[in-house]
Amino acid sequence: MKHVICPVCGGVCTKYGKTKAGTQRWHCNKCAISFSPKIDNSAKQLKVFLEWLFSKERQKDMPGEGRTFRRKTAKFWNVWPLPPVVEASREVLFVDGIYLNRHACILICCDRQHVLGWYLCRYEHSGAWIALMSRIGEPELVVSDGGSGFAKALRKTWPHAKHQRCVFHAFCQIKRYTTTQPKTAAGIELYALSKELLHIETKEGAAKWVDMFVDWMARYSRFLSQLTYDENGNSRFKHERLIKAKNSIIRLLKEGTMFTYLDASLRDKIDDIPSTTNQIEGGINSRLRAMLREHRGLSIERRIKAVFWWCYMHSPDPLSASEILKTMPTDKSIADIYQKMHDAGKHNASILHWGDAVVWSELHTSSEYPVHWD
Repeated sequence: MKHVICPVCGGVCTKYGKTKAGTQRWHCNKCAISFSPKIDNSAKQLKVFLEWLFSKERQKDMPGEGRTFRRKTAKFWNVWPLPPVVEASREVLFVDGIYLNRHACILICCDRQHVLGWYLCRYEHSGAWIALMSRIGEPELVVSDGGSGFAKALRKTWPHAKHQRCVFHAFCQIKRYTTTQPKTAAGIELYALSKELLHIETKEGAAKWVDMFVDWMARYSRFLSQLTYDENGNSRFKHERLIKAKNSIIRLLKEGTMFTYLDASLRDKIDDIPSTTNQIEGGINSRLRAMLREHRGLSIERRIKAVFWWCYMHSPDPLSASEILKTMPTDKSIADIYQKMHDAGKHNASILHWGDAVVWSELHTSSEYPVHWD
């Protein structure tokens, strides 16, 4: 039989009648207090909330059109599930950013099985990438789509990790400039070359592809250098979209990140070296977008927290529901921290002004008569 423990002294309690509402009252034989224990079912309600969030169930189909559900689970929208610190090194990591609107981006890092970290920012930049990567152990290889500022963050945070630029994103970047139905011979050949990128499996094949690209630039150099003029006499390149596609390939070849997956030194450490970010695009981002699509209509703050909840529950070792409610910060706790920081800043700023209005002549004299204390 389960014993009721006194909340004050920890002693064993016995039944002590009931309240007017019919609730069982208990009496502590050690400290002689009586009380009616309250059952906290917040952990159970959190599980119900997460089951709804990760499913296709609509609140409209719930009893009472979800009014009871919203009343019981509204408090969980105030919780911020934070990422863990992952010190163990992985062989391969995948990084990418998912935009929820024009000014809200969540950077995500994962391995082949779990989400390891996430970070909220306004847009992709090196500072945001550093904040994400600094909590995760350095891998052997990291695969990205070439987001803004990632290369700089990689040099600072994971200087020894190899970088593989997603080959499919490189192909899509070329296709965006050439389109799928280019009108010029140069565009047709470059688009065909870009499709060959997805089928290179050896170092010899990569070298052959680079030679074909160099040959394409040599044959169409005069064509790409053609100029056109507007009514004011200002000139620009006539085929500037093809030039942008060419420059994007040259930049990747100079960085040396396009064919990292063919590096022989990595094959001794990693069995299956990926060349694309399909692991995070198809395994995480697509599922996050599906979740937000099923629960469309959420405010931007709730959409952010929904992504946070999904990432946390798919991290390596998520806490139990009861532990989450005990440890994770809430809107109120974060606001209290900022208020304390603000008050401390005002206090420190006021100390600097104490005594700064003292005038030198108040404690000194310039008369011709001697003052020995001066």
